[in-house]
Amino acid sequence: MEHDLPVVDVHGVGKSFGAVNALKDAHLVVQPGECVGLVGHNGAGKSTLMNILSGVLSPDSGTISFAGQATTPRYGVAEAKQFGLRCVFQELSLCPNLTVGENARITHPQIRGFGWRNQASELITTWLDEIFPDSGIKGDDVVGDLTIARRQMVEISRAFSSLDEQVRLVILDEPTSSLDKISADQLLAFVKKFTAQGGSVILISHMLREVLGTSDRIVVMRDGTMVADDATANFDRDRLVREMGSVLAQDAEESTTAKARSDTNRVIHIPATDGIELDVFQGEIVGFAGIAGQGQTEKLIDIFDASNGKANAVQIDSEAAFVAGDRQAAGVFPGWSIEKNISIASVRTMVHRYLIDPVQEIGISKEWKERLGIRTDDLSNNILSLSGGNQQKVLFARALGSPAQIVLMDDPMRGVDIGTKQDVYAILKQEAENGRSFVWYTTEMDELKHCDYVYVFRDGEAVAELPSHKVTEANILNASFDPATAA
Repeated sequence: MEHDLPVVDVHGVGKSFGAVNALKDAHLVVQPGECVGLVGHNGAGKSTLMNILSGVLSPDSGTISFAGQATTPRYGVAEAKQFGLRCVFQELSLCPNLTVGENARITHPQIRGFGWRNQASELITTWLDEIFPDSGIKGDDVVGDLTIARRQMVEISRAFSSLDEQVRLVILDEPTSSLDKISADQLLAFVKKFTAQGGSVILISHMLREVLGTSDRIVVMRDGTMVADDATANFDRDRLVREMGSVLAQDAEESTTAKARSDTNRVIHIPATDGIELDVFQGEIVGFAGIAGQGQTEKLIDIFDASNGKANAVQIDSEAAFVAGDRQAAGVFPGWSIEKNISIASVRTMVHRYLIDPVQEIGISKEWKERLGIRTDDLSNNILSLSGGNQQKVLFARALGSPAQIVLMDDPMRGVDIGTKQDVYAILKQEAENGRSFVWYTTEMDELKHCDYVYVFRDGEAVAELPSHKVTEANILNASFDPATAA
């Protein structure tokens, strides 16, 4: 019977882009009622495989079948939807100029006639309430006005939503990358509920604890092929990292004392309004935390604006570089090469006699390509030829290769693999020891442990300051709701 067959069976799939073999003899089977965790480094082939499954790309070789039915040579997005497959891509696909309800109608063209906007809005808000209770997102909200976290919630809810069709398999590609812990936990709880009811999920994530805590089975990819496929119970974090081909570094040790501060080396000062004063000192890594959408990104933008001469309440005494988390909207220059995307922030240091020194430009790009492990054979390739995680590495390279002594980072680890994260943590620590200052908004608790001080935000203001030895999940959550309870 159909329900006894695999939801999807991928056999021997290959895909090349020029001389690059993105997939080589890839195999993947997903059963009904199963959550399969798919992990691997940036460029391992995960997104390419998901693009093939969802009909965006065609394979060069191999076969794909859904519930025992082989796909046709003309298999594409429409046919994938007919099979009940939905995909939440790492790069969000919502139309920013449309409302939340209007975006839902794109997925459900059968909603039509008088009152279709209300019907579409009711559908998407019902699913938002099911997956993300109390999100506060309304059907008539314009998507472009939402934070990236809220856009991610809409995209996820739209993927699971259904009218008269059955959603059999949902691919979640880095679904929690912009969500705070509360929203991420809500999503992962819903995934378990969805699979318990017979649905299937492919969960792609670099947050290994989420994969270990949610998946029934884990598949590890490396260099375009599957290198491990086993029940989740047979994995732990160490084994996952080994299978991915990384060496596991020790987690940041919990500090017992906070780094000493002195007014003589303060580089950023933001006076208190409704909250508390916010300070950053030379050589510090300062974290912004709290529930997503509480003004952390806006405060980073205020600091960046002040560094560029725009008058506001921020007092800053040095140039700042910015690493955007929403790389498509505020990060990459899509028409440029990888090299130029890296070197643009260092133009002033490369100009000789009114011309850019090409030797110096390629030198900066090559240095940071090696230090951050950007996976490309040719820096002259377009930036969009890279996977999402490797594009994010380019943004790090741009900021770290610049002369700026302050680096602002807006949840910058979206879609970055664990090996690169460890390399970046080490570089940040080294750069901070050399006097560089970092201001880091992150939704990942593990990353806050690398900070000297953490400011918790609520309603657009910093409301609590935690030194490193008090940076715990409990203290951050307590401060998010009642600053007086932060220990």
